[in-house]
Amino acid sequence: MQKETNSYSFILLIVLFLILNGCAKAPLDKLAPGNFPRFVDDLQLEGLLTASVRHLHYLNTLPDKSSFTFGPDTYPVSWLRESINSFIDILKQDPDSDELARIIHENFTVYQAGGRKEHPRGAMLITGYYEPFFHGSLTRQPPYLYPLYAPPESLVQVRNPQNGNLQFKRRNKKEQLVPYWTRKEIEEQRIAAGNELVYLDNPVDAFILHVQGSGKIQLLDGSIRSIHYAASNGLEYFSIGKLLVDQGKMSLEEASIPSIRSYLREHPDEQQNILYHNIKFIFFNWAPDGEPVGSLGEPLVAGRSIAVDPDVLPQTAPAFLQSRKPVVDNYGTIMEWIPMQRFVFPQDTGSAIKGSGRADLYWGNGNYAKQAAGNMKEEGTLYFLVKNNFEEPKK
Repeated sequence: MQKETNSYSFILLIVLFLILNGCAKAPLDKLAPGNFPRFVDDLQLEGLLTASVRHLHYLNTLPDKSSFTFGPDTYPVSWLRESINSFIDILKQDPDSDELARIIHENFTVYQAGGRKEHPRGAMLITGYYEPFFHGSLTRQPPYLYPLYAPPESLVQVRNPQNGNLQFKRRNKKEQLVPYWTRKEIEEQRIAAGNELVYLDNPVDAFILHVQGSGKIQLLDGSIRSIHYAASNGLEYFSIGKLLVDQGKMSLEEASIPSIRSYLREHPDEQQNILYHNIKFIFFNWAPDGEPVGSLGEPLVAGRSIAVDPDVLPQTAPAFLQSRKPVVDNYGTIMEWIPMQRFVFPQDTGSAIKGSGRADLYWGNGNYAKQAAGNMKEEGTLYFLVKNNFEEPKK
């Protein structure tokens, strides 16, 4: 969903007060079999099979001459396709938990993400994001006064000549490409006026959609439409959660989407300046019904799709995630956190998901997804899997 989108990450991205991105020595460590985790999955395999097939579809769109580095090893895309095909064949056998763990252990090479600086090797910060649901209006009428915009004509998309990454700029009066306007400038100067897609009844809800990158909107006639990331102003993401922690208005442990919402509601005089702290601004388009689409162009799968930094971690192989997840009662209160371990696929990116020490798990939609995504900032580990017995083609 390219959590800015892209999709890019919940986060939640506003709770990513510390972007501890570092790669201690290298983004990936190749593990000896004796150091493998036990590959026990805590979800039904049906969703994993869906995510696997979608990821294979993505790999099939890549040029046949592509190759990708995993720690000390480099694999052609053909072998990575073979790896996922083998993974799919294993899942189709519907193995029980112990059998699946044994097969993976015997047939795959495992690489561990390097983790965060100044933490034990491999220790990562794992957060979550979800697809929010809000009410809105296609026309501006009280209380629906806060717009989400489509990309305006003044937004110019260009490719970075050095790395090919997409950048967003504008042209000044001399027709020179310069940075686009900030969130504050866009809103106060009405830079995107005329490109309103829909109006929400709360500026914080609009901001959260900017962070999540996609969501569903129920309109006044009762119909529900999906909206997703189209572009951004290209500026750096700044966490308002980190701002509140740095200002001593809440502790790092307290900072979460619910607590940030509460603080903004209780301090309306501070709200606008706090939101303006994040100069990054997202533009949207209407989307087809169904799951939001990640930055790889494939629909995300709840509990199985993650966002990573593609500059340091691969997006071309299945992965295995270990962390914690919340247990929530019927009233939406988190009762405890319990171990979580599951196979996932890196199918998305995010503004705050940088380095080998960060990953963002997509939780889907609904009340549990909202609670899990809004409160998750757990330590975890992430492993990538490539099929064994690769041999370099003879020249």
